This record gives sequence, C-alpha cells and structure tokens, in this order.
Amino acid sequence: MSALIVIPARLAATRLPNKPLAMIGDAPMIVHVWRRAVQAGAGPVIVAAGDQAIADVITKAGGTAIMTDPELPSGSDRVHAAAETYDPAGKFDVVVNVQGDLPTLEPVLVAASITPLADPAIDIATVVARIVSEEELNDPAVVKVALSLQPGATVGPAIYFSRNLIPSGPGDHYHHIGIYAFRRAALRRFVTLQPTIIELRERLEQLRALENGMRMAAALVDTIPLGVDTPADLDRARRLLGVA
Repeated sequence: MSALIVIPARLAATRLPNKPLAMIGDAPMIVHVWRRAVQAGAGPVIVAAGDQAIADVITKAGGTAIMTDPELPSGSDRVHAAAETYDPAGKFDVVVNVQGDLPTLEPVLVAASITPLADPAIDIATVVARIVSEEELNDPAVVKVALSLQPGATVGPAIYFSRNLIPSGPGDHYHHIGIYAFRRAALRRFVTLQPTIIELRERLEQLRALENGMRMAAALVDTIPLGVDTPADLDRARRLLGVA
C-alpha cells in the first residue's frame, strides 16, 4: 500500500484561536506536527491549510501545503479535498489523516495507523493505547473505544467509540488516538455521508462511518500524543518539548 499523509489545519478554534500558529520553541505548532509526520517515513506529507497563514509557515519550513476551502465542515473534508488536489489520479491507495494539534506525536504512530489495513475487509484504521490513569477513565475529553482485541493480538475491530467509559465490566479500556488511515475509496465515500444521529449525540465523527456499515479496526500502541485544545495544553506541550 502507498500512503499519503495529510494534516488538516485551520485557524478558527473555539478554545484556542489560531492554535496551528501558536509558537512552541522555534516553530509554530503545525510545523512541529509536520516535522514529526515527515520523520515517520510512511509517505509524502502535505498540510491541508484552511488559511493562507498556515500554508505560508509550512512552505517556509520546506513543506507542501494545499489550500482548502475554509468553509469545509470537518478535518476529514479538508483531508479529502487536499488529497484529490495533490493526487487526482489516485496514485496513493491510503490517505492518513493526522490531526494538526499533536505536537508531541511519536512518528511511529503514523505507520502504526496503517497496519490494520492489511486486512482487505477494513475500510478505516486507527490507533489506540491502554488507559492506565483513573483520571482518563472518567474524562469525557478522552475518547474511548470498544475494541474486540483477542489475547496476544495488537490489532482488532473497533466496535464503538464514546466519551463515556466503554465497555462495562472488568478488563482493559482503550484511549482512542485521533489518527485515521482511510482506504482511498473509503475516504471518498465517507465525505459524501451526512452526519448521523449517534455521531451528533457523541460529537464523534468516526461514528458516521460505523453507522453506515463501514468497518474500522485499531492497532494497539504504547504512547499517547498530547492533543492541544486549550492554553493549558499548549503550556504542557511546551514543557514536554523542553521549550517552556
């Protein structure tokens, strides 16, 4: 499989406006994410920029930015639009959506997200990590996944995603990491689907795929990148990267 890695980014954000351009040490946050995605070596990396200022900093850093309509409703829509512009002939079989607010991303996660697609029945792949913190178990900001993972396996079908603790009963629980590897045809289909009832209730876009019969699977990893959504998250990212 040949993969294209796409990082969607736009300036509009409710809790942390202009966050892709927030400085972390010597570079804006979006540049840190782009650098780490490039280090993964999983395929070419482009940034789907909803604003010219984002495209400018990526270009200055030596990267490739594709301008997308700022009115597109979601990151997945921006990823699809950028992939179609960059690769209209469909050379790349897989498109990996890496969120632009993961400045501490371990590059290995990008490649790991593709591994479940070794099963031809899987449409969309992602990554998860075991929850080891009691605080995360009850934090609605931490998305959980009901993962059908057999003993000793590192890849399994994703049954459902929720902000609540799922499933019930004793056993491991899994933190969903917002990286998605789409088969090209699956991405093209996904962006044509309308938001669904359960997706809107949970405020989780990936449920749209499950509600429409698309199959998802997740690879188990042992590292969780920090998602930056608030000023406090940004300060923590700076500390983690040694630039506080």
